[in-house]
Amino acid sequence: MLQVAGVWSSVRYLLADFIGDDDAAPPFLPDGLPDALVPAVSDGIERLIDYQGSGYAQLYVDRLRRFIGRRGVDDALLGEIARLMAERMSYDDPVRIAQTTLAGLNPGTATARPRATDDVRKFRWDELVEALPAAIADPLLGVLDRVGWLHRPVSIRFSTAGRIGIRRLKIEAGFRRWRLLSVRYATERVWVERWLHMIDRALTKQPQAAAEIVQTATMIHDYGDVYRQGLADWHLIIDGLAKPVFDGVLALPDLAGAIREARAAAKPDPRQAALKRKIAEIRAHAAP
Repeated sequence: MLQVAGVWSSVRYLLADFIGDDDAAPPFLPDGLPDALVPAVSDGIERLIDYQGSGYAQLYVDRLRRFIGRRGVDDALLGEIARLMAERMSYDDPVRIAQTTLAGLNPGTATARPRATDDVRKFRWDELVEALPAAIADPLLGVLDRVGWLHRPVSIRFSTAGRIGIRRLKIEAGFRRWRLLSVRYATERVWVERWLHMIDRALTKQPQAAAEIVQTATMIHDYGDVYRQGLADWHLIIDGLAKPVFDGVLALPDLAGAIREARAAAKPDPRQAALKRKIAEIRAHAAP
């Protein structure tokens, strides 16, 4: 039932342009939330309202509600789920960087950060295109792939110098409205749901590994090659260790330790050679 509520929250937000839900009131804190976590979850809600709107913050609350009162989830674990989910749901893309650059001009805002007036970031072409709605991005990605530019780096300037720079930032930040229709968001949505699903399975199958599964969210951050590497490494560890254990086809009594060991072996290598060797080694020593 809670998963259905989460799906409806996503659909409701995507239809906000048509049903007038964008100006919805901020979501309430979830029932049963420990008092100690009220400040952190409130910050998460405020962050996501600024990032995407009240409907998106409601999705955050719906997702978090799955773990409130859950056996094996203490305040510390719930707090980490709340913190890391808020960070991942407000992932960096060109729209976000434009938002925070503009917010730096208004120090009283929630996302204000000190920034240089001329901030140059390096992205990949596919990363820029994936920030567009899928109907536009998919054919463009096909063209980039054919000409060999898909992974080609491109520098984007986020400048607050002069009226032209600020106007450009406002245009870029205005794409926020369509972010949830983008190719990138589809990837992020699937990842967050799978991360939460793996936490849920850990609590059922091997509770002592749940905290380590939660912390795997820190593997994915930033943008460009760093983001792609972290995402690929995360899936390799989950598919090679966690999922087989939860499915009952691999015996690892200390799954948490195995995940920590695998994460320590991960290197900034697109081939993932060291990580693959480590996972193979751990699986080879697993109990029959």
